[in-house]
Amino acid sequence: MKIKDIITIDPETLGGTPVFTGTRVPVWSLFVHLEKGVSLEEFLDDFPTVKHEYAVALLEIVQQTFSSEKTIRQLYESAAC
Repeated sequence: MKIKDIITIDPETLGGTPVFTGTRVPVWSLFVHLEKGVSLEEFLDDFPTVKHEYAVALLEIVQQTFSSEKTIRQLYESAAC
């Protein structure tokens, strides 16, 4: 699954805030919940419009991205500018 299948960015939806496709649920809300110790299942209970496979796929993409030293270096260098 590709990131563009999971996330929609549309100026007409929440002013362009990245949301889970087919919902008005901001992507950042998943990470806020996880940071607070809320399980994925509880998050999905709180936001039933978010598809389980979208949340899992997004977490896998993030995990893959931040497991790569090369990607982390690229992010670091782009943020340092």
